[in-house]
Amino acid sequence: MSPLPSILNPTEEDIQLLLSAQCHIGTKNVDINMLPYVYKRRADGIHIINIGKTWEKLILAARVLAAIENPQDIVVISARPYGQRAALKFASYTGAQAIAGRFTPGSFTNYITRAFKEPRVIVVIDPRTDSQAIVEAAYVNIPVIALCDTDSPLRYVDVAIPTNNKAKHAIGLNLWLLARAILRLRGTLDYTTPWDVMVDMFFFRDAEDRAEEAKVSESKEEASGGWTSNEGADWMAEGTTAIGGVDPSLVATATGEWGATEPSSSSWADESTASPWDA
Repeated sequence: MSPLPSILNPTEEDIQLLLSAQCHIGTKNVDINMLPYVYKRRADGIHIINIGKTWEKLILAARVLAAIENPQDIVVISARPYGQRAALKFASYTGAQAIAGRFTPGSFTNYITRAFKEPRVIVVIDPRTDSQAIVEAAYVNIPVIALCDTDSPLRYVDVAIPTNNKAKHAIGLNLWLLARAILRLRGTLDYTTPWDVMVDMFFFRDAEDRAEEAKVSESKEEASGGWTSNEGADWMAEGTTAIGGVDPSLVATATGEWGATEPSSSSWADESTASPWDA
């Protein structure tokens, strides 16, 4: 039985989201400190993470972060590209600060640097990639919350959330659930009301995905009547000037007058008027 209050227990939809995002899929390697969070090992060598413990640690991290009076004292760090969008969205909805990209050494220890910060707690996506931030946080006694896979080192990590931190969907879903839990604990969001922010906003999107979405939207616009809606329109409308500065109405008028004029005879012999030289 879960030690959490009944209001904090996961719903069936939450469990389905965690499974669909493959948050339970670990790696073939396992750290000795991550063994308590491993459910079993598959035949192919992949370790399976216990989803129940993942949810318990998510709620514990949310309770820690919700206890911070000033949200600006929370810093979310992600050096990996898959977690940068999720970190920025998490900071946007919770009021925290985000460091997406390369972590500048000395940001927590050297007050002369321009990027110097003094947070009360930090959240990292990958303890191995963000090791510099974790080491500096340990120097100045800053608590660390981290998304840890089965092979992640837990040195200087205070709250480890066992989950898959390699897949972009798993990273985005974990930060989305963490942000939702923080807002609910603060009283901003009701437990019975679903959050109107889609989880897709936290997922990493590369250039190819954006290009494909743009092509799909353009094809939908054309199919819905982009150029076909102009069928039957008067392209020779008056008052519009064509390319080159020629009014199409004048061209049409001139064409009609020339077509209505009968061609004159080209024979000089048919003319009845006598020439003045014949006199």
